[in-house]
Amino acid sequence: MSQQKSGTKRKIPMRKCSGCGEMKPKKELLRVIRTPENEVVLDLTGKKNGRGAYLCRDAQCFWKAKKSKVLERSLEVSISEELYETLGKEMTQENNDE
Repeated sequence: MSQQKSGTKRKIPMRKCSGCGEMKPKKELLRVIRTPENEVVLDLTGKKNGRGAYLCRDAQCFWKAKKSKVLERSLEVSISEELYETLGKEMTQENNDE
């Protein structure tokens, strides 16, 4: 990778929210991943290995993604109701920690 010249701006990685479809900076979104073991987990670091989908830190986007099953299509795995509930609780807990 080439070095940057001083004074140039670094490109901000953008990702699309699976719930609302808006493009936002990657750091503003939460990443949900399917691990190589086919587990679906919330990736708070954004660096875990696995296929990922991004969601706004908004519970409405999460429930919209659940209703339209967009997470299941993005991660190419079926997600149980219990797992959705767990992810929903983790998301609201993450938002309360900020």
